[in-house]
Amino acid sequence: MADDCPPALARAALPPMLRPVKWSWRHLLPVAFVGLAALTRWPGVFPPNFSAFYALAFCAGAFFPGRVAWWVPLGTLLATDLALNCYYQFFVGVDSFQWFQLINYAAFAGLVALGRGFGSHASWVKLLSGGLLGACLFYFFTNTAAWLFNPFGNPEYTRDLAGWLAALTHGTSGYPPTWEFFRNSLLSGGLFTGLFAGTWKLAAAPDPRPVEEPEAEPAEDTAKPEPAPEHSPA
Repeated sequence: MADDCPPALARAALPPMLRPVKWSWRHLLPVAFVGLAALTRWPGVFPPNFSAFYALAFCAGAFFPGRVAWWVPLGTLLATDLALNCYYQFFVGVDSFQWFQLINYAAFAGLVALGRGFGSHASWVKLLSGGLLGACLFYFFTNTAAWLFNPFGNPEYTRDLAGWLAALTHGTSGYPPTWEFFRNSLLSGGLFTGLFAGTWKLAAAPDPRPVEEPEAEPAEDTAKPEPAPEHSPA
């Protein structure tokens, strides 16, 4: 009878698409990470430099296999850059297609490499520390490049130690100080790395529930009954 079928056998009898397998979450998480990272890049949604992209690049390097670890964050970066550049170009009137955007790609590729150095077997605390380190390195790398190449010709970025410190601390006039960008980078890098890494590890954790095994049916007694002893007449 179907009603007497053990739960383990009932689940095994389902089609593969209907089985409650835990690995399905592992396929949904990268999509959720990418969507959240893309959302945080749109202007006005979050404070400047408060982005999930630092965590996406780092966690992709730590958790995603092979080339996927590279093309998922960098491909998402390219797609969102194209959308943002078109928005600024045609709706704001700012020529945003500039060569120095390649600096960001190099910095994010460095975050992917940093994540691969940590790996998926690192503890959550180590991954959180790696995400914070990556946000710091990204900030110092990109701001140093802005000071070194100075694509906008900012007079504050003189070619000396004072100009480099200005790029790392207060930036240029008319804009918020760069230390606020560093604060937002650090906070968002830690927050989203902790969220991404924690969610991934929870999804990958083994199911603590014991596996239900079908009950073995009792074996039939095939032994023949012994014949009754014959009584001889007295």
